[in-house]
Amino acid sequence: MAGLDNIRGYWRKRHELPAPQTLFQDMDLWWQTPLGHALLHSETAVLEPILSRLFGYHFLQLGVSGHSMMEASPIGHKILFAPGHESDGVLPVASNEALPLQSESVDAVLIHHALDYTPDSHRLLRESARVLMPGGKLLILGFNPLSPWGLRHLLRWRNTLPWNARYIASSRVQDWLKLLEFTVDKVEHAGYILPMRRARQGDGASRLEAMGQRFNAPLAAVYLIVACKQIMPVTPIQPRWRPSLPRPVLVRPVGESARARPQAARVKIKS
Repeated sequence: MAGLDNIRGYWRKRHELPAPQTLFQDMDLWWQTPLGHALLHSETAVLEPILSRLFGYHFLQLGVSGHSMMEASPIGHKILFAPGHESDGVLPVASNEALPLQSESVDAVLIHHALDYTPDSHRLLRESARVLMPGGKLLILGFNPLSPWGLRHLLRWRNTLPWNARYIASSRVQDWLKLLEFTVDKVEHAGYILPMRRARQGDGASRLEAMGQRFNAPLAAVYLIVACKQIMPVTPIQPRWRPSLPRPVLVRPVGESARARPQAARVKIKS
């Protein structure tokens, strides 16, 4: 029994998510490593064409670090939420799953790996749908389990970034979005990089990234889901208290038809 308890404890510790404040600091440091920097560059490249076509007044990013991915968007008011930490340009929230915003108050939402590090993915998506205006865009960047990075995640022996993320499949996230009345516009991929500590740099890596994005091969480290919140049509309902008026019926007086009917002329033929 002791051995079984030890295995359970190890498995639980191996899959537990880091505390928000620790995650924020560690993720900021990881983006500065060669592998993190290479992935961030790939994510930015696939995001920029989409962000440049977003319009509105308010843009919200839900992240796990202080790095903003919204710079390419022409939307003026940009908000970056990150749980458990406050710094320049980053607003602290107790949780990304309980946003201090009014319903239908932002034009676009970008979830930058927050779905990978939240214990309640459904609630985070529901909150994102709640604050997003009808017709607004939802963009989700998440680690792809069907990739070499996903394999490294399964075979990890230490609970370190970014291998301790949840790695939720893109198809599963799309199913959740459909339940929340979203239409998925497109799914793209980025980060055709081997999960090695020293990521390959140079022209060879750039050509591999360009080729992967050209064919949108689903073996990249990260997927990008672009979805739109549907506008629900309003159907007017006729009040039940309004009485239905009788339809007019033409009534012809008795005998009128006989008087009005012309008599056939009688012609006497002389023999």
